[in-house]
Amino acid sequence: MKVALFIPCYVDQFYPKAAIATLQLLEKYGCEVTYPKNQTCCGQPMANSGFEHLTGGCDHNFVDNFKGFDYIVAPSGSCVLHIKDHLHDDRFPAEAKKIRDTTYELITFLTDVLKVEKLRASFPHKVGIHQSCHGLRGLKLAQMSELNAPPFSKPVHLLNMVNDIEIIHLERVDECCGFGGTFCVAEEAVSVKMGVDRVADHVLHGAEYITGVDMSCLMHMEGLLNRDKSTVKVIHIAEILNGGVQ
Repeated sequence: MKVALFIPCYVDQFYPKAAIATLQLLEKYGCEVTYPKNQTCCGQPMANSGFEHLTGGCDHNFVDNFKGFDYIVAPSGSCVLHIKDHLHDDRFPAEAKKIRDTTYELITFLTDVLKVEKLRASFPHKVGIHQSCHGLRGLKLAQMSELNAPPFSKPVHLLNMVNDIEIIHLERVDECCGFGGTFCVAEEAVSVKMGVDRVADHVLHGAEYITGVDMSCLMHMEGLLNRDKSTVKVIHIAEILNGGVQ
C-alpha cells in the first residue's frame, strides 16, 4: 500500500511532531509512505476567503505531487475536506478525481481503510476531545449531537484503545472553537469569544490535554490557554495514538 503523506502548511511550520507521529503510525501498520517534497498549500485559505477561482496553481501543484499513489493521508480534517470537495485540474481530470476519492484524514484512514483494532500506546492523563467542524460535519468523523441518531465517534473509538487515558465529559460535545480558518482574522472578537467558551468547557471538567484531528483548531485554543497562563496543553491525536508524549 503506497501512501503519500500530505502535511498542511501550519503543521509543517509549527507542529512537526504531529507530522512525525502521523508518519510513524502509518509505517507501524505496514504502509509504504512517501513525502512529496514539492508540496505546498492546498489552497484552502484562499478558497475560504472567497478566492477559490485563484487556487488553480495550488490545484495543479497538488496533482503533480500526489498523482500515482494508492492513498493520500493528512493529519488535518479541514485540508482533506478542501481537497475532497474542491480539487480540480483541467490538465489531468481523471487524476484529480482519483486524488479526491483517495485522500483521507488520518483517523478515517486508520478506522476505515487500515481497520485498526489494537494500539500500543499509553497516555495517563485526562483528555478532552475537540470535534472540529470540518471533521464532524464534512468528513463524518462523529455523529452530530443535534441529530436523533445512534452516536459514534471514530476518534473516541481509537482513543479507547489507549492505555491509562481518561476521556472527560463535556457539556457541549461538538461546539465550534471559533477558529474557522480566515474567520479568526476577519472576525477576531467573535472568534476569541467562541474560543474562550470552548476552552472553558474543557477546563471546567478537569482536562489536562485537549486533543483533536485538526491542529489548526488546537492552535487557536492553545493561544487562548497560553494567554490565560493555563496549565492545560493541546496535542494532536496522532501523538497520543503513536504512544503518547515522548
